[in-house]
Amino acid sequence: MNTFINNIQTALNELNQTDLEYLKKVVLRNTSEIIILGNGGSNAISAHMAEDYTKALSKKSIAFTDGTRLTCYANDYGYENAFKQYLQEFSTSNSLVILISSSGNSKNILNCAQYCVENNLDFITLSGFNTNNSLRLLYKDKALIDFWVNSRDYGVVECVHEIILHSVI
Repeated sequence: MNTFINNIQTALNELNQTDLEYLKKVVLRNTSEIIILGNGGSNAISAHMAEDYTKALSKKSIAFTDGTRLTCYANDYGYENAFKQYLQEFSTSNSLVILISSSGNSKNILNCAQYCVENNLDFITLSGFNTNNSLRLLYKDKALIDFWVNSRDYGVVECVHEIILHSVI
């Protein structure tokens, strides 16, 4: 357990403090809503942070966690397009989108990033594993902020992503 905690501490120490301060500014600014998207553990983080941003910050925040809608969209549009369809239906020109992919290679998250670019939506990316993952290679310079966690351990990456997003509160 000490190794795991030490790995989290190391990853936290590598975070850019200016980016963390900017994240707080971006989340607190006047947006119509914050949409947070991720798969698996990142989906749980999305739900948690959407609830906390709404409750603690009075920011209208949503996550795509409705199993019925998710399976419907995956069936009708393909899983790689399900989250993009959700963005099409729920985002506005004043939305902030937060995209989380531990590997940085989730096709559905990449499609959301492309949707954000094509529709001039502000977005933030959180990834880990390989510094040259697809999310970073394709969208690092297009995102408002690109957070990358220097670890190949899902647990470390997911914990640090949640700490990053919680740092706003």
